[in-house]
Amino acid sequence: MEMIKVVANDINEAQTDQKEDQLLEASDVFTRAKHPVTLKFEDIVYKIKMKKGFYGSNKKIEEKAILKGITGMVKPGEMLAMLGPSGCGKTTLLTALGGRLGRINGRITYNGKPFSNQMTRNTGFVTQEDVLSPYLTVTETMVFTALLQLPNRFTEKEKIKCAEAVMTELGLSECKNSLIGGPLTRGVSGGERKRVSIGQEILINPSLLFLDEPTSGLDSTIAQQILSILLKLANGGRTIVMTIHQPSNMLYYMFHKVLLLSEGYPLYSGEASGAMNYFASIGYCPSVPTNPSDFLLDLASGMPSNGSWKEQALVKQTLISQYEKKSCRQIEG
Repeated sequence: MEMIKVVANDINEAQTDQKEDQLLEASDVFTRAKHPVTLKFEDIVYKIKMKKGFYGSNKKIEEKAILKGITGMVKPGEMLAMLGPSGCGKTTLLTALGGRLGRINGRITYNGKPFSNQMTRNTGFVTQEDVLSPYLTVTETMVFTALLQLPNRFTEKEKIKCAEAVMTELGLSECKNSLIGGPLTRGVSGGERKRVSIGQEILINPSLLFLDEPTSGLDSTIAQQILSILLKLANGGRTIVMTIHQPSNMLYYMFHKVLLLSEGYPLYSGEASGAMNYFASIGYCPSVPTNPSDFLLDLASGMPSNGSWKEQALVKQTLISQYEKKSCRQIEG
């Protein structure tokens, strides 16, 4: 711990050092991806085995499908948001695409190739729950991560500079000497914690970045700041994939693509700007102007535009069959 603090104290010296070092500058982190990645997934199916029966009786083992034939593609420079009610399979799909889930039926490729060790080094994954030490400051956390993750070709001083550059770009300079904090320790805000988690992943300059609910628990202003950072990363040629619960109207239109799920089934996959027109074309249109994400979540929950919940199963089945017809027409075309 003391070693980390000593190294972190060198940050101020690194800020004033004007030598031309061969390291990753902040502009590199946010403007260019070293190895752009096109992520493609086709007919993804994932099942788990469950025991059914009453306690003490002979329980039968049955399979339950969590993901049911999901297809999509995200190119460099694009940001994909996966929407859907709780339990629809968003996090499971994100985990599968990140190479962290085994025994999947279907095909996932990264630039046309399967997941590999090389792709692991070009991939970042930000979990919903921030895994941070509450007793380290922001600077100590970032420096420690830089010392561990950056290649050995960088000197210790260069790694410190990389950590400082990322903190500056993420707007963490004002809280750099504050403790991360936790349930029993006062620390930085929720938005700052999330930015630290994102900063840990972008230190390695990933070309493919996955995020699970990056705006969960944050107010609309902080959520917009987080999405703006991610959009900036995408504009640098990175492929960004995230799950998100209920984005505001402004946040929704920051996404390039949207994937809507319901009980593991895909209901829509395509351009975010085209989702409302697609559902209107199959007979589902909001009666009043509304946030697109709210309307999509209502549909995924089985609630038609008139607000009635009596025909949930019918609505869901109609949306699933319409999507399947659309997919078949695209394949035939």
